[in-house]
Amino acid sequence: MQQHSINSAPAPAPAPTTAPAPGGRRRRPVTAALVALLAVAGLQTAMTPGAQAADNPYERGPAPTTSSIEAVRGPYAVSQTTVSSLSASGFGGGTIYYPTTTSDGTFGAVAISPGFTGTQSSIAWLGPRLASQGFVVFTIDTITTVDQPDSRGRQLLAALDHLTQRSTVRSRVDSTRLGVMGHSMGGGGSLEAAKSRPSLQAAIPLTGWNTDKTWPELRTPTLIVGADGDTVAPVSSHSEPFYESLPSTLDKAYLELNNASHFTPNTSDTTIAKYSISWLKRFIDNDTRYEQFLCPIPRPSLTIEEYRGNCPHTS
Repeated sequence: MQQHSINSAPAPAPAPTTAPAPGGRRRRPVTAALVALLAVAGLQTAMTPGAQAADNPYERGPAPTTSSIEAVRGPYAVSQTTVSSLSASGFGGGTIYYPTTTSDGTFGAVAISPGFTGTQSSIAWLGPRLASQGFVVFTIDTITTVDQPDSRGRQLLAALDHLTQRSTVRSRVDSTRLGVMGHSMGGGGSLEAAKSRPSLQAAIPLTGWNTDKTWPELRTPTLIVGADGDTVAPVSSHSEPFYESLPSTLDKAYLELNNASHFTPNTSDTTIAKYSISWLKRFIDNDTRYEQFLCPIPRPSLTIEEYRGNCPHTS
């Protein structure tokens, strides 16, 4: 997004005031005191996070607010393009959502897999919602709807390779800033993808399912999202063990949705979007402006049953 500055000549400084003070002493010139005050204020401004954030070349979009990350659409207009299964290699095709503008340079990207028996339509709401916040998002179909998590992990990586090497929007993507997400077996697949490719910057399994319960080898910042009412992949046997097995040194978090089911990620959900956006921004874009939504640890609420994590984040 273009930044505009207003160039106007500064007003002339007033003449020093040197009226005598009571007792015959002369006051210190007002301008000298004002200059000193402004110098201190300027130094403090230069040290604020907002000033430092300008040094991050991956920062995209305006400073976030709770309202902006909970909104159905972010600051970017979004376009989309379809990838046919006939032109896809190693996955089943899909839809790429991307910011329409080319004035902000490249964007980080995330591939998202549906769950068992699901198609990309089941996770399609995440495409424009995440892309409008400044990401290229690839919602994919799997080769068959019954593919298992290990296969879905390989397909997520194949989709990212297509996105960065062969897609029509590859010039818009920064191939060094990539992440994966997925629902159910697709969530289990996102863990598999992160295990296979440690260079990934973020992983977000949504009510993930996997027969492998331990992930001590992961090096990718991971946000595990579970649901308190999940009877397909209960948090006690899936999301919680996944989270607890991650290395203690890893940037990680566990969000358990309140009054939610295994299929909550299949429809537009503000809590999932809010924390997914924050996680992707924080670790794919290294945008510390979003740390405020992750640390301190969010408290239980009408939509959050529980949240765990290690703060502050270091990556």
